Amino acid sequence: MEELILSVDLGTTALKIALFDNYGHLKALSTQEYTLLTPVASFVEADVDIYWKSFKKGLEDLKNRYSFIPESIRVLGISAQGETLFFIDKNGNPLRNAIVWMDNRARQEAGTLSSEFTDEECYKITGQVAFDPCWPAAKILWVRKNEPEVFKQTMKFLLIEDYFIFKLTGEIVSEGSLLCSTAMWDITNKKWWPGMLDYLGIRESNLPEIREPGEYIGTILPGAAEELGLSRNTAVCTGALDQAAGAIGAGNISEGIFSENIGAALAICAPVARPTFDPNRKMPLHYFGIPDMYMMHTFTTGGMALKWFRDNFCQMEVILSGLLSNDSYELLDRETQHIPAGCEGLVMLPHLGGSMAPDVNPGAKGVFYGFTLKHGKPHFIRAIMEALGYIIRRNIDVLYEMGIHVNEIRSLGGGSRSGLWNQIKSDITGKPIITMKCPEAACLGAAILAGKGIGIYSDIKTACNEMVKVSEKYIPDSEKAIIYDRQYEKYKMLFIQLLKVFEKN
Repeated sequence: MEELILSVDLGTTALKIALFDNYGHLKALSTQEYTLLTPVASFVEADVDIYWKSFKKGLEDLKNRYSFIPESIRVLGISAQGETLFFIDKNGNPLRNAIVWMDNRARQEAGTLSSEFTDEECYKITGQVAFDPCWPAAKILWVRKNEPEVFKQTMKFLLIEDYFIFKLTGEIVSEGSLLCSTAMWDITNKKWWPGMLDYLGIRESNLPEIREPGEYIGTILPGAAEELGLSRNTAVCTGALDQAAGAIGAGNISEGIFSENIGAALAICAPVARPTFDPNRKMPLHYFGIPDMYMMHTFTTGGMALKWFRDNFCQMEVILSGLLSNDSYELLDRETQHIPAGCEGLVMLPHLGGSMAPDVNPGAKGVFYGFTLKHGKPHFIRAIMEALGYIIRRNIDVLYEMGIHVNEIRSLGGGSRSGLWNQIKSDITGKPIITMKCPEAACLGAAILAGKGIGIYSDIKTACNEMVKVSEKYIPDSEKAIIYDRQYEKYKMLFIQLLKVFEKN
């Protein structure tokens, strides 16, 4: 009988279910999109049932795409978005909609926490550079103030991975890669933060038991197995934060390797062997998807900048791609290939939604600087690609100042599909860019963790050697590096010079 690993990536607007064999071959993939709820400005919620319903629908779709028997699936692994919060009553039922990670309602509460504990203490204990409205601690405080009946009836505060494990196995557990951005977890001692729990008015009994990423939890409950059409003998393991899972799925599991993921956002991940704090408090520290490893991890505006430009200024390319059944981004690549490195002086700041680490500024805006009569649309497209390369280099520079050296970059996400963009990133950073054969790195990373969790592999390194396959390697061009060094300095100077302007908006 064929042995298979099932993995699910619990994303912000879509859920992906993937089926792998023990050698990392992707047998089938199903993507189920769902709609978030925005009842008022700054509120972002989701009907709790939509996640489980999407999981069931995805499993049905997966069975239509690949023929397998339920007993062939040995284990299920999970990759999950962080910070999305569930409120569960004593009977295991949700009391309200889930509050999605990007929800910004708790700004006042985040300020209160900052005043009570200070951002410096937040960084020292949790690894997060400051209290943020997205963090579950602030969301819990908001619910306590504004929905006291929900707060009173809540027996368990869970994250999305915790909720899925509970639905599948009946166990209430969590793991560090998701917990570090709750602002309730001590990242170095790997325990709940007593002072924060006391201030929020909750107890450890209201929170999950802490386990490690990739740890066996149990088998699927009989009722859940029947509902999902899976075997009750299928094991379930803890997973990891989606970016940690993606790093593992790209083979980024040791110091010296750096992964960047350009989707709607640009996320970076650099594993470190021990807790490493930035003395300038610019770079957040997270727990990694491998026990007792950590990662420098942050994100900022990414591919959404290119999507914004395409949607507003490239209607002809979009129409043409539809007629040719082609990807509109491939057409943008073709238009841009003849533009020289540095865009003949044009430089962009891609901060359409503010900037994150290492240059945190929620007021930052998008800027095109240096365009003249000789610049056309292809220059602006390439300038966006180069801008994301400068952000990657900026993060690498900050890591270097902390004593963390990057030797190679693993590229994930939609941006990794562009050979032109990969070469640009390599030339700007001076590092080789490596892409992977499996397009679903987060799902593969979850599968690797699950495979190790039940003993298919002895350790994560062995699993990665077996399951992770390299696709392409891009080597930096030393001649273009001279141009990009100059443009990169201009990029940094432009950001600094505009800080006062950003404050006025």
